[in-house]
Amino acid sequence: MSSLSEFSADLSNGTSQSFADYQGKVLLIVNTASECGFTYQYDGLEKLHNDYKDKGLVVLGFPCNQFGKQEPGDNSAIAEFCRINHGVTFPLFAKVEVNGSNTIPLFAHLKKAAPGLLGSEKIKWNFTKFLVAKNGHITRYASATKPAKLVKDIERALAA
Repeated sequence: MSSLSEFSADLSNGTSQSFADYQGKVLLIVNTASECGFTYQYDGLEKLHNDYKDKGLVVLGFPCNQFGKQEPGDNSAIAEFCRINHGVTFPLFAKVEVNGSNTIPLFAHLKKAAPGLLGSEKIKWNFTKFLVAKNGHITRYASATKPAKLVKDIERALAA
């Protein structure tokens, strides 16, 4: 697969979402967790979503329980937690694996296209972020990078 539009993934409500629906958009794809020290970043991600959704940004959250077992709930509980505690309105997907033999194809593609430090394709922790430009270029950001730090890159991607 060479283009994100060839992928699909299940939303937290169980329906399948084709990434072809996001063609022409700028995507911010994040592996998330509800019991992580970075969980506060949901607030910043929601702010980006609200500030830029009408300009073409789509924030996509992918809960993952692979790091410290910090996302133990089921899809319904995760979605409710995010809505109640952080006002999340951007799409949340079903819980996924982002490393190992059960890595979903979308994250395998993201990691290969935008390796981490020293060329590593592994995701090291929750809230690793991938900004996907309209032309398909992918930029990776570390877990500790706060969503507000991505504003300039998002604006540049939206303007391209």
